[in-house]
Amino acid sequence: MPDTIYTTYYHSPVGLLKISGSENYICEVSFNDKVQRSVGIKKNIPPLLIQCIEQFIQYFHGDRKKFDLPIHQSGTKFQQGVWQELLSIPFGKTISYLDLARRTGDTKATRAVANANGKNNVAIIVPCHRVIGSNRELIGYAGGLWRKKWLLEHEAKVAYGVQTLF
Repeated sequence: MPDTIYTTYYHSPVGLLKISGSENYICEVSFNDKVQRSVGIKKNIPPLLIQCIEQFIQYFHGDRKKFDLPIHQSGTKFQQGVWQELLSIPFGKTISYLDLARRTGDTKATRAVANANGKNNVAIIVPCHRVIGSNRELIGYAGGLWRKKWLLEHEAKVAYGVQTLF
């Protein structure tokens, strides 16, 4: 029997986050630009989703650099590999799509890596926002480039005291 998936919302500094998961894992963190009537911590959600919100609060306050939550995303073996590599990018650091392709073992797979990066359903926790263009420009982010810029500047400020990167 498949796990029951629950959903709650968190009002973050980068907008409303939709958080979905079961009692055992988080399977989605996405940006929800459509205003919901009564959003917030809903009753009868598993403790793991509450823990996820608590870790987001710590992250946005600058008290957490790494999430400690079980994650589950459906995807191909290649996508799973890319998502694992994303988890290894340190807080406050960025890499290029080419570097990410190198890490997966194929420098010719830059486009495939970018595609897998874009299919990440667990925003921020699986830090696809830390991947930038080879020319150090901000490119490609499902949540919008303004959010990517905000997240990177937030991490740089927490990690290094840097005010702006881009």
